[in-house]
Amino acid sequence: MNATDASVSASSRLSKSLLARHLVMISIGGIIGGGVFVGSSGAIANIGPAVLLSYISAGLVVFGVITILARMAIDRPGLGSFTEYVRVALGDGAGFITGWLYWWFWVVVVAFEALVGAQTVHAAWLPQFEVWQIGLGLMVLLTAVNLASARSYGEFEFWFASIKVAAIVVFIVVAAGWLLGIGNPAASPGVANLSAHRGFAPFGWSAILTGVTTVIFSMVGAEIVTVAAAESAESNKTLSRLAASVVLRILLFYVLSIALILCIVPWTEFKSGDSTFAIALERIGIPGAAQIMNIIVLTAVLSCLNSGVYVTARVLFAMADKGDAPRWLTMVNKRQVPARAILLGSSFGFIVMLMRDIAPAKLFDFLMNSSGALMMFTYAFVAIAHFRFPYSDPGQRSAGGAQVIAGGAALAMIAVMVAMAFMTSKQPEMWASLACFAIIVVALVLKRVVQKSPPTGGVVAPR
Repeated sequence: MNATDASVSASSRLSKSLLARHLVMISIGGIIGGGVFVGSSGAIANIGPAVLLSYISAGLVVFGVITILARMAIDRPGLGSFTEYVRVALGDGAGFITGWLYWWFWVVVVAFEALVGAQTVHAAWLPQFEVWQIGLGLMVLLTAVNLASARSYGEFEFWFASIKVAAIVVFIVVAAGWLLGIGNPAASPGVANLSAHRGFAPFGWSAILTGVTTVIFSMVGAEIVTVAAAESAESNKTLSRLAASVVLRILLFYVLSIALILCIVPWTEFKSGDSTFAIALERIGIPGAAQIMNIIVLTAVLSCLNSGVYVTARVLFAMADKGDAPRWLTMVNKRQVPARAILLGSSFGFIVMLMRDIAPAKLFDFLMNSSGALMMFTYAFVAIAHFRFPYSDPGQRSAGGAQVIAGGAALAMIAVMVAMAFMTSKQPEMWASLACFAIIVVALVLKRVVQKSPPTGGVVAPR
């Protein structure tokens, strides 16, 4: 049985209960995380209004990767995890490496999102509980959602992603109306703040490229839809629409909203960790802006946490089917969900989260930093896989400028990683990620050594 057949066999044990509307909102929810609501403040403070060009550049790079991934997924649907397309193209070794890199990335994301959600709840509503207690409660809740069924995951993600989208759309309407002078024309600064404080690029044009290394991480996640597509009968049509529309979503949800924020509030007033949307709403005069954004941020965090639990399980499930993880992880329960893989991924995520309180700070920082560049490694593998992928029609490799897109995306990922290695602020993430990469490569070598070792026991007589 070849790799593709094995993977299809494994995914056939999963339910096909995700609908087209689920997949569409899963792709949007993967792009819109807590980073756009809070993480954007650090980028604004370090780059100024020119951060808009950083977001556009990063969005184009991610678009290139997703376009290539969608092309492969449409040609070979249902492999179970997007890292399996790397396996088909580049071999089992590359599949092992990218699978475990991607799994660890999401384990850390689960821990991080649980911490952010717990800190938000602790500060805004439940100060009587410890952060780790609230984080445990959030993880138990989302693990239960995933254990219920794939459909429950899809419904949860559909509604929570819808809330995020609605919040951004409402913000865009309100902010644009205020800037246009609706209600109080004298209060609007127009677009003057984009250049009023040391110009549009106060730190120079090179800062735009530096900013790409920061903002690109807030845009990853759209690939989740190719993981979820294995549990939907409508994956092909949805994936073909995804690649064509992802840039428009990024431009709408990131660039337009950040541009409006920069027009409303001078960039010099932001510092890392600020809630950019809340500050802009307060400047407009919206009552209760801080509480409104606490709810929206919590929604975004729960959405990402929900996806993290889902993805860690499905990646483990696909790898176990190839022998890259224990075979017992391919077992599904009566609801056709890989319960063992879900529980294992959630447990690791909770352990990483708990390290914040029980482990030395340097260890926790290393664990958090270790995921910093993993998506760049993984996306680079996806782009490179295009050149070796066995398309049913070989013309797909060059149709529509695919080779240029794949080559450009791969070079961009490598450039981001090289830049991180030379940036003082990004070096801890880069070196921790390289250490994680090295550990996985060593695990691959040990796995192959064990597989080649002769069985122990007795001597088998020649026949």
